[in-house]
Amino acid sequence: MAHPLVEQLRFTRGEWRRGLTALTEKEGSRHFGQMNSIGWVVGHLAWHEQRTLLYRPQGILLAPELQEEFFSGAPMSTPSIAKMLRLWRKITKVSEPFLDSLSTKDLLKDLPLNGKSVGQTQGDVIRRMTYHYWFHIGEIQAIRQMLGHKKLPIYVGSLEAKAPYRPEPD
Repeated sequence: MAHPLVEQLRFTRGEWRRGLTALTEKEGSRHFGQMNSIGWVVGHLAWHEQRTLLYRPQGILLAPELQEEFFSGAPMSTPSIAKMLRLWRKITKVSEPFLDSLSTKDLLKDLPLNGKSVGQTQGDVIRRMTYHYWFHIGEIQAIRQMLGHKKLPIYVGSLEAKAPYRPEPD
């Protein structure tokens, strides 16, 4: 069984995917004022997944193009939502064995950035990424409201069924 922190990340990913249902390519490319497009948000979260679960802990860089266009503070762009979802799925699929391997001891280990300690553990960055998803879930729902979408998913979904509270393993 995966660590409870990993279960929470997986639940959050599922809620995020639920918030992306029934979006067209055109809708995924819309900008409202200074807000990024939903396509950019998807690429940004793919960048964060790759950075947090593949590159920093394992040295794996599956999609180098994400490093250039989707980092925090990157200039506004309008990527294809379909392409960004393909990259996100690829990155998250490759990250699954790593996530399954994590113990509490692993989550407490320092996670260097470019070979230097930045005061974050693997657990810190997974928790940050989980909260980051929730931030963007709200943003995507706001954009969808501006697009005129009705009957949007209600958050939080089936937390108790899919990722109930359980204490950390000993």
